[in-house]
Amino acid sequence: MNLLHLFQKLKPFVQPYRWLVIATLILTLIGSLTAQVNALTLKYAVDSINKLVEAGMGLSQGWHILITITVILLTKEILNVIVQFGQKFYGEKLRILVSEDLAQGIIEKFLTYRLAFFNQDNNQAGKLQTRIDRGIGSLTRLVQIFFIDILPLFTSAIIALALMFYANFWVGLVALCIVPIYFWMTYRQAQKLGGWRRKLRDGREKKSQGILGIINSITVIKSFNREHIEAEKQLKLQTELTDNQMHTRQISFLFDGLKTFVEQIGVVLIIILTSYFVLDGQMSIGMIMYHVLLFNNVSAPIRSLHRIYDEVNDAMIYSESFFNILEADDEIEKSGQLKPELHGKFELKNVDFSYPNGHQALHHINMTIQPNKITALVGLSGAGKSTLISLLDKFYQPDAGEILLDGINLEDIDTHYLREHIGLVLQKNHIFQGSIFENIRYGKTEASMEDVINAAKKASIHEQILKLPHAYDADALMLSGGQQQRIALARMFLKNPPIIFLDEPTASLDAIATEQIKHSLDEIKQGRTVIIISHSLSQIIDADYTYVMKEGKVVEHGEHDDLYHQDGTYKEIFDAMAKSLNIEKIAKTIEDEETHS
Repeated sequence: MNLLHLFQKLKPFVQPYRWLVIATLILTLIGSLTAQVNALTLKYAVDSINKLVEAGMGLSQGWHILITITVILLTKEILNVIVQFGQKFYGEKLRILVSEDLAQGIIEKFLTYRLAFFNQDNNQAGKLQTRIDRGIGSLTRLVQIFFIDILPLFTSAIIALALMFYANFWVGLVALCIVPIYFWMTYRQAQKLGGWRRKLRDGREKKSQGILGIINSITVIKSFNREHIEAEKQLKLQTELTDNQMHTRQISFLFDGLKTFVEQIGVVLIIILTSYFVLDGQMSIGMIMYHVLLFNNVSAPIRSLHRIYDEVNDAMIYSESFFNILEADDEIEKSGQLKPELHGKFELKNVDFSYPNGHQALHHINMTIQPNKITALVGLSGAGKSTLISLLDKFYQPDAGEILLDGINLEDIDTHYLREHIGLVLQKNHIFQGSIFENIRYGKTEASMEDVINAAKKASIHEQILKLPHAYDADALMLSGGQQQRIALARMFLKNPPIIFLDEPTASLDAIATEQIKHSLDEIKQGRTVIIISHSLSQIIDADYTYVMKEGKVVEHGEHDDLYHQDGTYKEIFDAMAKSLNIEKIAKTIEDEETHS
């Protein structure tokens, strides 16, 4: 991406604030003109004073010169303060507003992306966060640099250069010749640093992801005493990052020294050439200071060019990643237009699916899920059960085959409409930052307090909430894992959808809580299409129909009794569940209790 492409991409974000841009441009022009006042005033002062001295006159005849210089310079400084304040204020305001729009724009955009986008190895949470944060920071810094640094400096340089040419062609030509040499050296510096900057970006992304991984896994790390291993991993990343930074600085310092040398050569040539013309009688002595100060205005942007160029290159490098996220239109979640009345009959025909990493999770799935019935998905971990639910909720699109809902291809149904009619409870549900009330009401944003309380009662969490210091206003993130699971269930009860997907809904609950939730689930299951994944014997037995999955394939299906007597995978899994619960001993304990009573 070059600078022109970058400004074209930024244009839609800057365009709404045209009045800020116009105000900044006007102030820039005024500021560029006032920047030349010192040179003009100094020339006037030197030449005027020199004439007085040559004529043998002193202070009494020169008061008008001092007064004139004082008025001009003070007026210029007052005007300069106003101009600089306006430039910085409007430039900063523009930066803040563009930053807000960029941040909101990318959030709104990637919320529309398919789940597969976030599961790609290159789109891990830490990496995405680094790209977005640094992308916004670099881009808005670029806007600020352009209107506060580049535009004023280069406008001032062009005016100063024009004045030098007007005064003397050869002096102006010397000044002009220095500029392309400096630009060329800066360009070469940027070329040398381009690859290293990308390595720096990748290193920062990996480090952010690594730190995020440590925070998320801190309990496991400490339980296995693996702090030293994680520290070594981070040290390796930090060492690579430091090496890249040092190499970048080494190249920068070398080029900076060369550019300073070129600039000083320019100053020397300007002084020598102007002195020659003064001695030759073609110029007044005041022209020496006049040209030196004007060349200082020409070289000011040159002196700042390496810093500006560094910022611009950073912006271009990080903007590549930022705009790759913002413009990933092929990742937008596809949605149909149909909004039919949903009854809940799903039909899967020869469905294949592979994750972005290439792992094929489902092979030729053929399945019919009847409406208003409870369908169980049974299988060992990794069999593809959760993946199947993700396909039915349109989180992913099948690679092959088709999925029908009430005879309509799932791709043709409006995605938002579909999900409004589906309740999803996962094994581990996300709890948002905020109160318990807000988290439960997430299932139905217009719900009243009474509705939320009723949902909490159905999820058997109401009494526990009331015992908290702030009750429903308490921070939901402070709840235990089991309590958070009940909040997720309450969310689903509040939504009250006609289709329900339950993926291990009671996995993190204790036995008593599981029994309480089971009664609530039994109540809400009535008259709805329910698909349940569970390792609970009671919930599997309660299902009207069961599909048994193994290694991404449906290997058996039918009602409980028929499946069990097939002596296949279902019986093997069911017996393993029963043994893990020690059913025989439990039955004997209950039998003994009944005998004694």
